This record gives sequence, structure tokens and C-alpha cells, in this order.
Amino acid sequence: MQKALDSAKKRKFVETVELAINLKDVDLSLPKNRIQEDIVLPKGRGKEVKIAVIGGGELALKAKDVADLVITPEELGTLAGNKKQAKKIANDIDYFIAEAPLMAQVGKRLGTVLGPRGKMPKPIAPGADPAALIANFRKSVTVRTKDKKTFHVPIGTVEMSADDIAENADLIMKRVEGHLEKGSHNIASAYIKTTMGPAERLL
Repeated sequence: MQKALDSAKKRKFVETVELAINLKDVDLSLPKNRIQEDIVLPKGRGKEVKIAVIGGGELALKAKDVADLVITPEELGTLAGNKKQAKKIANDIDYFIAEAPLMAQVGKRLGTVLGPRGKMPKPIAPGADPAALIANFRKSVTVRTKDKKTFHVPIGTVEMSADDIAENADLIMKRVEGHLEKGSHNIASAYIKTTMGPAERLL
């Protein structure tokens, strides 16, 4: 862990530290074997995570001060007709939360943009306080395998300590193993690397 941080050259931006996991003996062409899970990292991401709330009324009011973006039901209709703007928002925002009754509408209007990016919203009850959910998402990462046996998960930045990154990596490994039929035996190897730095083998 420390070696990966030490071997990273100084850049003009804060590099992300990633965990790369290679699976074996898993048929990812079967959707039931794929992994998609949002995981709250014990030591956080070490960087800004952007959250959007889709909702109106009381939820929109409560989200105004805690979310990065609030999309009202009216704006949802406008976005559906502006694919360029919808894609920009989908790329810019890390997590979406939507008022439960609006979920079907969001799926119909923005599903083609959010679905392939693995960013379909998490539902929240109308009028609920989104602060706790948003606080969790600010420390979360999404583990998503699709149909490839190698996948990457951000687990921090080079500004974090090696111990904090190790704690994040440890939790991700445990959660991934929990999804696999043979646990750790389905993991071929794991590496830690910074955005531009060399990969250091972890497993």
C-alpha cells in the first residue's frame, strides 16, 4: 500500500488510488453472477462526491442545502428532451436519489442515460430528510463488474494515509468475496495503483 503511494510521482492534480480486482472461474455473462453494490468506505473517498436529488415539495426544500443539485419533477421533463444536458449531468453527478413515486418517471425519461452508467437513483420516501443518505453517499463507492472479470474501484486519494486506504481496500475485498460463490478462491489477483502510477500487487 505504502509502496504504491511512494512510487506515485507528484502530479498537478490529486491522484485517485484504485483497487483493481481480477476474478477467476466466474461466468459474468450470467447477470446473477455480476456484482453491483454501493459501499460506504470507513475512511471516505478523500475527494468530493456529487449527489443529485430528484423530487419536489418538502424533499426539494430539505435537499437544497445538502445536495449538489436538486431536479424538480418539472425539470425532469425538460431534461428528458435535452439529451446533451442529461448526459452532462449524468457524467458530473456520482449518485442520484429520487422521490419514490417519481422512480418510474425517472426510469422512463432518464433511464437510457443513467442505466448504462450504473447511476439509476436510489428511492427515498416523499418528504423524508435526505441528509443522512447524502452523507453516506459522500463516502461511498460503487462496485460494478458488468461482464468483465477485471474491474476497478476507487478507494481514496494519494493525500490519504496508507493505513486509511488499506482499511478501505480491506472492506471492499471482504464485500466482493461475499458476492462470490467461492469467496476469495474466485479472486485471481488484486492490485493497488494511483491514477498514473505503477500497479503494486496486493494479492
